[in-house]
Amino acid sequence: MNWIEISLLVNGELAEAVAEVLSRHIPQGVAIEPALDEKQAPCFDRQWVRAYIPISPETPHIRHKIEQDLWHLSQIQPLPEPQFRELEDQDWTEAWKAHYRPLPIGRRLLVLPSWYEPKAGADRLPVWIDPGMAFGTGTHPTTRLCLEAMEQVLRPGSAVADLGCGSGILSIAALRLGARHVLALDIDPAAVQATRENARRNHIEKGLTIELGGLETLLTRHPQPQPGVDLLLANILAKTLIDLLERGLAMAIRPAGHAILSGILAEQAEAVNQAAEAAHLRLQEMLGQKDWRTFVYIKEKLPGQAEAA
Repeated sequence: MNWIEISLLVNGELAEAVAEVLSRHIPQGVAIEPALDEKQAPCFDRQWVRAYIPISPETPHIRHKIEQDLWHLSQIQPLPEPQFRELEDQDWTEAWKAHYRPLPIGRRLLVLPSWYEPKAGADRLPVWIDPGMAFGTGTHPTTRLCLEAMEQVLRPGSAVADLGCGSGILSIAALRLGARHVLALDIDPAAVQATRENARRNHIEKGLTIELGGLETLLTRHPQPQPGVDLLLANILAKTLIDLLERGLAMAIRPAGHAILSGILAEQAEAVNQAAEAAHLRLQEMLGQKDWRTFVYIKEKLPGQAEAA
């Protein structure tokens, strides 16, 4: 069987939107990987989005639908024309893998596809996430900023909650960085399944609880007045974050614990900060890349409350 490779080189902030369009028509998976600069280092501002379609009588129809959906997306944000090329059966698997290199993130983490093994003596902590996985692979600014922030605030032995876990990349990284336990939650069954698959891929057998659920599940697992988690992770959308904060998200965090909130555009930052402040979360640090913002908050200690251990 021969295959058609579809590829687009896009602005890094558009990569996941393009991948979502392709994934509607290509169940085999869509891959996102950073372009390389002149020194062959990852350049996250420009990213390749690639997918592969087996050639069949349906291929022309699928290609037409993809082109149509990409055109609609281009009316919101300009896109390059997709590139199409045919690959023979023996070439496509290697073509899928050949483009990907490990992605160092922050000071300690290394995101790798499943077929890579870290070099002997490597001093970074491996997180295996296939580039074709949906829900977050480390290439989007919001995910990378979360990982960088987590390196700074996560203390060994911490209890962590990952709300909207997606691929599970943040949960897995938290355990690599020394978390005692992570509760990974998502309201999308496909994301829950992706997190379970990635946990197996990373040989995680304990310390991770994966459940279908959202804020209500989180608050059930950490009811007041019990202390709550030491670190809350939520890489979602600003509107959803504000809604969650207004509905009691901060109650899941123990006093003096931290929250890392991401998925926020620069123009949404003030509204998120106002909602966080109203929930007794004090801004500790802001990380940014282009239009994206990630905030690190500390839960204010109210009179009579014990601090995080």
